[in-house]
Amino acid sequence: MAEQDKDRLHIRLHLYDEDVDVVINRDEEEYYRKAAKLITDRYNAYAQVYKGKKTDHVIGLMTLVDIALMYQKQCSHNDTKPYDSVLAKLTAELEQVLGEQT
Repeated sequence: MAEQDKDRLHIRLHLYDEDVDVVINRDEEEYYRKAAKLITDRYNAYAQVYKGKKTDHVIGLMTLVDIALMYQKQCSHNDTKPYDSVLAKLTAELEQVLGEQT
């Protein structure tokens, strides 16, 4: 149990106008801090334009959609399915050629 506790870390993240206490994996601290900065930066951008026109809840949702959109775009850049099918075809062709040579 002590070994497991050593890998965990208690940190306080500043998200827009709130401090949030979280317990994280020690090796992920940098990611959590960068995520908190991204959330704060995006929320601030929306709040600057929409504060007083939209509720804080809606501004928060707009921020979530913005970040989710970034995530989805990044995921689509990492899609390996097209490459997997090409590699499978090439592998089959190579195996066929090598099989004919023996």
